[in-house]
Amino acid sequence: MHNKSIFTALPAIFCVLGMAACTPTVAVQAPDKPIEINLNVKIEQRVKVEIQQDARKVIAKNKDIF
Repeated sequence: MHNKSIFTALPAIFCVLGMAACTPTVAVQAPDKPIEINLNVKIEQRVKVEIQQDARKVIAKNKDIF
């Protein structure tokens, strides 16, 4: 009768050990090299000024455009 209780407890013991062995681990690690961001940005404000000048010339020529 004593042997029977051991056999019924073994699956429970294995389940507990199995669940303890499957604990997930999360590792957060900084990169070895610094993060490099290359931005090739060329801002031309000249275009806006030229458009404004052209618009002023057109409006000056056509007073009734609006």
